[in-house]
Amino acid sequence: MTQTAGTLYIVATPIGNLADMTFRAVETLKSVDFIAAEDTRHVKMLMQHYGISNKVIALHQHNEDKASQGIVEKLREGLSIALVSDAGTPLISDPGMPVVRAVHEAKLRVVPIPGACALITALSATGVAITPFTFEGFAPRTASARQTFFKARENNETTWVFYESCHRILACLQDMASVLSCERSIVIARELTKLHETIVKLPLGEMLALVEREETMRKGEFVVIVEGAPKITDVDSELSAEHERVLALLLAECRLKQAVSLAVALTGAKKKALYQKALEINAALHDA
Repeated sequence: MTQTAGTLYIVATPIGNLADMTFRAVETLKSVDFIAAEDTRHVKMLMQHYGISNKVIALHQHNEDKASQGIVEKLREGLSIALVSDAGTPLISDPGMPVVRAVHEAKLRVVPIPGACALITALSATGVAITPFTFEGFAPRTASARQTFFKARENNETTWVFYESCHRILACLQDMASVLSCERSIVIARELTKLHETIVKLPLGEMLALVEREETMRKGEFVVIVEGAPKITDVDSELSAEHERVLALLLAECRLKQAVSLAVALTGAKKKALYQKALEINAALHDA
């Protein structure tokens, strides 16, 4: 008699409010042979709340590569396993990718059990254009890397979203303000579904001032949403030869941002168009 292989279930858990656990998720966690968890202590609190008493195994970023093969073997033996993260949907900036990849490569079954996700929860309540949007995971940890990260996305016309921690949110916004226009609209969603849930949409400059002023705005877990850059129209992008000549002269004497600001004041041309042309001029000089 051929043994039937088990199933790997990818189970979403609440991001704060325990009432957001779905019936199907509870039933799945009760029915599987093992629960693979990012933090076994954390998941046991959830299990206790819902009367779940299954065996728990650790699966975190330090052991997931090694643990993947063990999970595949258990599935081949006919055992079923639920994969959970500390909160929300597994694999969304959480461990688990090597396991899911290994299970697919072994041609075994993977079944998602949908539920809460901080990313989608935040996007749904902000009023920011989300078709399309780009999810960037966690922002870089160092100032220089963050500034490079923001610079690369400065002219992105698509809404982009990232996660940030309470320890870095202020520095993150300060670095963002050093690169992006302080008029750029951003959203901070913190402590989603929890007692102190806060969703604020403001221009970047005002948001930075708020977070600097209010200590509570530096607590919790954060989803940051940045509205896409305004699209340059054909009219906006048209620069005369004189506009370009003035800009080139200024670039020879000033840093890029200062040259663009002065060119706007002297010529009256659109800042966006001048900035794009300044980048082109600088790139041509470096290639020469």
